[in-house]
Amino acid sequence: MSSGDNAHKRGETALKATHLVKRFKTGRSYIEVLKGVDFDAKHGDVTMVMGPSGSGKSTLVAALSGLLKPDEGKVSALEASDLWSLSNGKIDKFRLDHCGFIFQGFNLFPALSAKQQVMTALKYQGVGKGEQARRAQAALESVGLGARVNQRPSELSGGEKQRVAIARALAKNPNLIFADEPTSALDGENGQIVIRLLREAASVRGAAVICVTHDPRLEAYADRVIHIEDGRILDDVRRTPDADPAPFSH
Repeated sequence: MSSGDNAHKRGETALKATHLVKRFKTGRSYIEVLKGVDFDAKHGDVTMVMGPSGSGKSTLVAALSGLLKPDEGKVSALEASDLWSLSNGKIDKFRLDHCGFIFQGFNLFPALSAKQQVMTALKYQGVGKGEQARRAQAALESVGLGARVNQRPSELSGGEKQRVAIARALAKNPNLIFADEPTSALDGENGQIVIRLLREAASVRGAAVICVTHDPRLEAYADRVIHIEDGRILDDVRRTPDADPAPFSH
């Protein structure tokens, strides 16, 4: 995997959020899911956001990535000094230009081959067709799917589908990668491949990788582990990723 445009930024802050508050209406009352959260992420780091179901971790990532507007607080990311003050169109463009998303449900188009899935993401960025094909092929080869580029999702295993989703995110060479429970639907071997690819996206490409998980086995790959519970950050620990993490089984 070749180093991208982001590598020179390693160690610089890619994203910073202050006092994020998010409430959801339930009946006549509101539940506060984020309670004044401060957060930042650096280029070249894998940051794990860990916590039990309902802790607010997925809501936090949605607010950081321009998918869900917080009720209070500010997100500054890359050249956007206040992401949520931008128009909807500019927020969409920010996500398109700078963000890669990897979800546990894969979010693939049933009728498209693996290569077409990746090319479609590049097409929306305005990349020419020949370059789309070249970058899609290279991204799929980098995740070990060079021989499966013409297969549709119905012909792929869960692990292969998740790797297509990662190739689609990486082909854009994003500055920010958001992964929400990326290994939850996978067996141990495929889970390990996926987290190694995210680790490489940070260390080789210089992306800021923010990964939401409740899987403690992923901590071995992290530069930083943040625990969130009941809408508040409990602790924030920097660590050195294990050089050779132990294999884990599902």
